Amino acid sequence: MIRTYSELAKLTTFEDRFRYLMLRGEVGQETFGFDRFVNQIFYRSLEWKQVRDLVILRDNGCDLGIEGREIYGKILIHHMNPISLHDIMDRSDYLLNPEFLITTVHNTHNAIHYGDESLLVPSEPIERRPNDTCPWK
Repeated sequence: MIRTYSELAKLTTFEDRFRYLMLRGEVGQETFGFDRFVNQIFYRSLEWKQVRDLVILRDNGCDLGIEGREIYGKILIHHMNPISLHDIMDRSDYLLNPEFLITTVHNTHNAIHYGDESLLVPSEPIERRPNDTCPWK
């Protein structure tokens, strides 16, 4: 299945977008192995940085592009379709086309790859009560 931003944008909730993007991978599954330096060079390139900025602007700096889930820390750009060494070497369309990219945070990114919804940060703030952080009251 090829995932696209056009299809993702039709989904209005964070949960629906998460399910659309979920890869159900395994922790420790090799992606670049000994060739990891290749993707690190790519992620430091000027062309990647320019596309990254465009995607952040398009998504208003929100996790999975959902308003109300603004990212205040480090923003990651997720390739909706996992890339390989061959994609980088052959300059695949998946690399730099915003149609295949989305903004996210580290926990959401890991949840997408490993299918673990427990990693997702709740969107609703926790309701505080008097003395709820005081163990002796």
